[in-house]
Amino acid sequence: MKSRPGFDAPRKCFWLPVLTAIVVGCSRSTEGIISLRNEGSDTMVNLAQAWAEEYHRYRPTVKVQVLGGGTGVGIASLIDGNCDLANASRRMKPDELAAAEKNRGQSPKEYVVGYDALAVFVHPKNPLDRISLEELAEIYGEEGTITKWSELGVPQGTLGTDKIIRINRQSSSGTYAYFRETVLGKGKDLKLGSVDANGSKDAVNLVALTPAAIGYSGMGYVTENVKPLRVSKRRGGPAFLPSAENARSGDYPITRPLLIYTLGTPQGAAKEYLEWILSPAGQKVIYHLGYVPVAEYE
Repeated sequence: MKSRPGFDAPRKCFWLPVLTAIVVGCSRSTEGIISLRNEGSDTMVNLAQAWAEEYHRYRPTVKVQVLGGGTGVGIASLIDGNCDLANASRRMKPDELAAAEKNRGQSPKEYVVGYDALAVFVHPKNPLDRISLEELAEIYGEEGTITKWSELGVPQGTLGTDKIIRINRQSSSGTYAYFRETVLGKGKDLKLGSVDANGSKDAVNLVALTPAAIGYSGMGYVTENVKPLRVSKRRGGPAFLPSAENARSGDYPITRPLLIYTLGTPQGAAKEYLEWILSPAGQKVIYHLGYVPVAEYE
């Protein structure tokens, strides 16, 4: 595999599916141990933990602290100089880029490390198997008029209540921002009255426990306790499940890049860590956790 611009040739490594976070200090070396801090997207936190654990096996002298909290939290931490790498499930906004330049004197550098299909899911008891972006806008948008499952063809009495219970994400979430913009379009907002989950796992668990609920998260968080829907761009159009194949082909209409930001071009341990993430070994971790690699993997 050819090396990427700015990086040395990737080294091979083998991944084991351990998801325990390594908690250490931030961006410093203590007794020969180099510490990096990686913070941000809840969608990416399991992925980031798996990377950190496997990289520590590959390079024992480097430990990576992984923290979630949402894309906005990670970007704010990067701007404040509190982390080395910020995980993001949306691109940085112009005001965030300007703040980084003003506060730190460096422009953030973006790395696309994978792709994610944003899954829309319901309870397994729900007979619905497909939905369009137009219908999602009618359910979630502040101007939307769909409030009952029967309006989507679900027989009354099937789910205990006909009322659609909307599971949403907190506003600091990159998943929230991407869903809002993709489904509703720029300048529009989600309606009030939803049940807001603190993270992707919480969103999945809430739908699993609530037959009349609908929610969304990165496809890597979908479990057998919820049912992902086929999604189409328009009512009656071709609908596709959130899968790696459909995300890679562009058929699935809610596909987004997974990003890591650094302040300026990374150096030293941070550079080597990103190099490894983009290598076949790091990309294999993405594949095994259900996301879409951007490059070849072992």
